[in-house]
Amino acid sequence: MSLKKVLEQAALKGVTEASARIFGNVFNPTGQRSPHNILKKKLIGEETSQYYPHDIRRDNPMWVARKEEERMEKLEMMKRRGKGPPKKGQGKRALKRSK
Repeated sequence: MSLKKVLEQAALKGVTEASARIFGNVFNPTGQRSPHNILKKKLIGEETSQYYPHDIRRDNPMWVARKEEERMEKLEMMKRRGKGPPKKGQGKRALKRSK
């Protein structure tokens, strides 16, 4: 190998190493697999659940009761209009089978 090639490679290695240090990348001159990609991923699981505050609405019985009450009122309105769910054994399938 000529001296020029050796100097070019050394300079290129120095530049890539400096670039990696400046931009916070991992310098890997051999190109071997490393666990760095796995380690730099965002945290999931326990760490994420600790970050977000606890949802108070889910545990509040008044909020849950109000939602259930609204659902029942809507269902009652639909039944009065004839759009509610059919009684057991009287749906579309049951009507098709009886013919």
